Amino acid sequence: MSEIRKIAVVQGVKPKRLSKAALIKAIQLNEGNFDCFGSATAGECDQDNCLWSEDCKKQSAANAA
Repeated sequence: MSEIRKIAVVQGVKPKRLSKAALIKAIQLNEGNFDCFGSATAGECDQDNCLWSEDCKKQSAANAA
């Protein structure tokens, strides 16, 4: 989580007291991507330039279980 906060600060996103998912979604929007962390369906994601793609797929699988 501290690494995610560092990335947020570098990108100009204020981490506040956001959850991991909410903070990543804020970073995704800042990157110009959809704020869709954890919502990949069947492990599919078309946001190739997203820094969070691998973590997103894992979170999506956990959410589906």
